[in-house]
Amino acid sequence: MTVRKPRERVVAEITLAHLSQFAEQMGRSLSGEEALAFLNQNGRAYEMWKRMMQAGEDYLKTALQARTPVQIARPGANRGRIAV
Repeated sequence: MTVRKPRERVVAEITLAHLSQFAEQMGRSLSGEEALAFLNQNGRAYEMWKRMMQAGEDYLKTALQARTPVQIARPGANRGRIAV
């Protein structure tokens, strides 16, 4: 897994390698060509995208309802302030 870093957007991706691995875990084998055909058959890729987007929205709504405080770093916050 990669290092966590600040993000402005999130991109989720299921690759053909993932699909082939899932098939293998189920006792089946899929070549790259077969995995590509499977993803694009009957709108599967688009349906999966819609479900991932809905899952992301549901997660964010739940996280917002928890009212978890958000820490915002302010540039120069460690500087001393002078009142005149």
